[in-house]
Amino acid sequence: MRMKQSLTCGLIGLALVLAPGGVHAADLIRVPTSGIMEVPVHEEHSFDWSGFYAGVFGGVRSGSVSGSQAGIGLQAGVNAQFDFMLVGAEVAVLGLPAAESDIGSTSHGQILARAGLVVDDNVLVYAASGYGIDLGVPDESEILVGGGLEFAVTEQISLEAEYLHGFPLEGGNESNQITFGANFHF
Repeated sequence: MRMKQSLTCGLIGLALVLAPGGVHAADLIRVPTSGIMEVPVHEEHSFDWSGFYAGVFGGVRSGSVSGSQAGIGLQAGVNAQFDFMLVGAEVAVLGLPAAESDIGSTSHGQILARAGLVVDDNVLVYAASGYGIDLGVPDESEILVGGGLEFAVTEQISLEAEYLHGFPLEGGNESNQITFGANFHF
């Protein structure tokens, strides 16, 4: 009898599995929508480094002959961004008041070429090279080499820090210059 019950239960189970109307997993409940839904995409601010800019900066300039001088200046330039690379040019004038070395007040002008990498939408790292000249006493000129870091803080304003080393062409005064500034991009 026991074998007959086991055989009967096995046949019933097999019939349920093989039968077309057998027990199946439930389908997911789907609710139709009236149209294609668009999910809003949040776009972060992406700074455009290309174009003209002008700004102000302050800095310290020290030379082996002229000593250390601090001053403020104006700069203007243009950049062109190609994907994550940037090239540009800049002209700047730094006003330097009289130093301890009895040199007197002077101004320092410079023309720079810049090449850099946009490492983040709002961060630029660049190398700079160019020509610098004292526009007063002492009469010196130099080749400038260095680099900097620039951060975009709004859609049109960036802050920068820059270091330049001067190799003398005329005057024999090696120099170092550290500046911090703000630029307005057009």
